[in-house]
Amino acid sequence: MQFNRFPVRAISAVVSLAFMAGTAWAVNPFTVRDIRIEGLQRVEPGTIFVSLPVRVGDVYDDEKGSSAIRSLFGLGLFKDVRIEVSGDVLVIIVEERPTVADVDFIGTKEFDKEVLKKALRDVGLGDGRPFDKAQLDRAEQELKRQYINRSLYAAEIVTTVTPIERNRVNLTFTVVEGEPAKISEIRIVGNKVFGESTLRGLFDLDTGGWLSWYTKSDRYSRAKLNADIETLRSYYLTRGYLEFKVDSTQVSILPNKTDIAITINVTEGERFVVSGVKLEGNFLGKDDEFKSLVTIKPGEAYNADEVANTIKAFTDYFGNFGFAFARVEARPEIDRANNRVALIMQANPSRRAYVRKINVAGNSRTRDVVVRREFRQFEASWYDGDKIKLSRDRVDRLGYFSQVGIETQEVPGSPDQVDLTINVVEKPTGSLSLGAGFSSGDGLGLSFGLKQENAFGSGNSLGVQVNTSKVNRVVVFNTTDPYFTADGVSRTIDLYHRTSSPYEDQNYYQLVTSGGSLRFGVPFTETDTVYFGAGVERTTIVPGTLLPTVYQDYANQFGYDSTAIPLTIGWARDGRDSALAPNSGRFQRANAEWSVAGDARYLRATYQYQEFFPINKQLTAAFNGEVGWGVAAGDRPYPVFKNFYGGGLGSVRGFEQGSLGPHDVGGTVVGGTRKFNLNAELLAPFPGAGNDRTLRMYAFLDVGAVSGPDGGLAINANANSLRSSVGVGISWISPVGPLRLAFAKPIKKFDGDKIQTMQFQIGTTF
Repeated sequence: MQFNRFPVRAISAVVSLAFMAGTAWAVNPFTVRDIRIEGLQRVEPGTIFVSLPVRVGDVYDDEKGSSAIRSLFGLGLFKDVRIEVSGDVLVIIVEERPTVADVDFIGTKEFDKEVLKKALRDVGLGDGRPFDKAQLDRAEQELKRQYINRSLYAAEIVTTVTPIERNRVNLTFTVVEGEPAKISEIRIVGNKVFGESTLRGLFDLDTGGWLSWYTKSDRYSRAKLNADIETLRSYYLTRGYLEFKVDSTQVSILPNKTDIAITINVTEGERFVVSGVKLEGNFLGKDDEFKSLVTIKPGEAYNADEVANTIKAFTDYFGNFGFAFARVEARPEIDRANNRVALIMQANPSRRAYVRKINVAGNSRTRDVVVRREFRQFEASWYDGDKIKLSRDRVDRLGYFSQVGIETQEVPGSPDQVDLTINVVEKPTGSLSLGAGFSSGDGLGLSFGLKQENAFGSGNSLGVQVNTSKVNRVVVFNTTDPYFTADGVSRTIDLYHRTSSPYEDQNYYQLVTSGGSLRFGVPFTETDTVYFGAGVERTTIVPGTLLPTVYQDYANQFGYDSTAIPLTIGWARDGRDSALAPNSGRFQRANAEWSVAGDARYLRATYQYQEFFPINKQLTAAFNGEVGWGVAAGDRPYPVFKNFYGGGLGSVRGFEQGSLGPHDVGGTVVGGTRKFNLNAELLAPFPGAGNDRTLRMYAFLDVGAVSGPDGGLAINANANSLRSSVGVGISWISPVGPLRLAFAKPIKKFDGDKIQTMQFQIGTTF
């Protein structure tokens, strides 16, 4: 037995000596007179001294030596650390890890290099940081993860480490991205009631089409697949299939790493009809009021959306009375023999609460005050669900954020308090508008506009519009302060200078209009704003060849220069779900302009109405109507330079912009005192774009006319008649705004009308 113990002890001693040789030799304890550090290149000595467990004057022993080595290695800055003793002096010898001097990428097309550098910094590898092999392995795995998220499963990464002076290294990641993995097959197994093609049509993922290069709908994404599965589940649950479930989902990547097959196994279950709805629990003695919120209809198929809507309505209504923690549960009682289900709405209002603090998160550019001033729920007030929802909607309607959400957090130790956090995701608020039209007579006409809705994060808007064409030169500047006063009165300043001419030749006559206005918007309700304002405007008729008779007669009688001081009043109500790409909702706007002083006295009014109807997930119907009316308000006739014009974008497409209306005896369009146009559109996904709503096609019907004044100036009666057109177009939410391209064919026109078969504009809805 003793013979066997000796080798064990000897081995243990060798191991211990080997360990100590790498750290510090066993020494007798002594008092440290000095500490010397050797081997430093970039690390500051203070970094080591702070980490050492021993100081000058302390007693040093083996235990403190081991602790010192562990502490220095824990810094992650050194490849090797040794401690030597020279008399009563402690010598710390270190070998620093190389430092990353530069990180570069070769062959990356799918990602911007800065995006990849940020991803590597998140795993600890970046310029100026210590380098080791373990970090390099993590970096390669992170890069592969980034490419897998883009369906590039075949991506290969080779890393080159190049040492340079001063113990630094350059890292180069050479990437062969390969082809993206594309979905070659989507199967749904177990469905009996609905066809597989119908169910696959619900998905945003598909097997590709001729526009897949734009939509990328054939690129696999786990997040998109999960969203599609939820869409599938919702489709069944809203049609009575209460027990529908997805049994499994298989995603198979073929050996070539570029083809993916997806199989979804489902169990449909039986279809159930609602037999009744009962209320149980504490409804604050307001059972009848809560019953009126129930949208679940007995006798109809079970609909999970209606159940969710009822639960939300109940929870929100509890919130109106300060019960922020109300719990509402829909408990089904299933009668499988008759395929019927009774729903028990169980409610527990819990405790009443008030809001302690309101926080704003995600606004790196927009100032907090811009968000906070839209809130109707106040701090230190009772929690009010209606006011919180209204606050969220008001922030969303600013148009500065792509996402707006509100989170409620309980305050630890205070069961009757909550904190609200409004989370926003900012989006670009600058918009660029471009317009163009082409005709054989005038060629190509261009316009340019630039607007910043949230200038410098202040919530104020700044806009500039310029048109440099020879026919219609425009310079417009406007700015709006939506909170000119603390209670939400807005102020808008407009300055403009316009020069219009019927032809490019500068010898022809021109109308030159310069002016400015000041308007205030007063919020009378949460959804209605009334505008009041005043301005001054000067219009000059510059004589030239082909000056219309009506202009010449007006100038001969009242002079070539006219000044007007109009007062304005307007009203707007916007209930659209989006100002950029509406899918539902209504928009109305009315404006009246009354010139009460100056040479020109008139009254001019316009009204616009828009409505959007979602027919289904893919189709949207849109209607736009606009009327205008003008009349003289003094001894002089209505000024001809305030006439309405029709034709073109925003009116009747297919006709040249501003070419419709009464004509002078010479054939020049002079406009009229009454205007009407109606536009109807049907929007659908662009072929091959799947359910992508950023690229759609539409068909339209336009009808419109400009007429008056009474007594007529028209060459013939046709000038005042209705024009109409039909056509198709493309709508694209581009990076600079909504672009709409239209191909129109007039279906009711007259001799002499100027036709434009193709028109496009960026930054408009109709």
